[in-house]
Amino acid sequence: MWGKRSTHIRIPEAGQKGFTLIELLIVVAILGALAAIVIPNIGQFIGAGEQEAKDTELSNIQSAVHAMMVDNELATLPNPVNAVINRTNDMSAFPDTSVCGIDKLKDIEGNNFSSFGDKGGYVLYGHDRIGDNSQDDLVNYVVTQTTAYWYTVDVQGTVTQYDTAP
Repeated sequence: MWGKRSTHIRIPEAGQKGFTLIELLIVVAILGALAAIVIPNIGQFIGAGEQEAKDTELSNIQSAVHAMMVDNELATLPNPVNAVINRTNDMSAFPDTSVCGIDKLKDIEGNNFSSFGDKGGYVLYGHDRIGDNSQDDLVNYVVTQTTAYWYTVDVQGTVTQYDTAP
């Protein structure tokens, strides 16, 4: 019922197409040379994106601090986050978390801030610009409330970035 399997190897006849051993060796050599060039160069790009993201976030935070200072006509920050132990990644508490009515006396229209009801401090996320006892006029100088890295800022508004929490 079951026939014997043939162990016959078919040898190409003259005129049939196929690759020779030399051609296959040349292709393997070319692929090896390309791999030797490409693989070390890929190593350069691993981690480069992380550094660019870190640099971009620092630049965005620095620009946001400057924009907030200009909007509020501040030459210096009254209570900056300048101690290493106080660094933060919460932009609703950065760079100045002073209580409304103590350091933040007047709004952008020249009106007095209320010590009750308005959000205190000069912050980058949820910044209260107008002292009207309302939370509906909050401004965000940054897109998200939390950042990937941690920050401090000096009185002049220069931001310093850290990789980890204090």
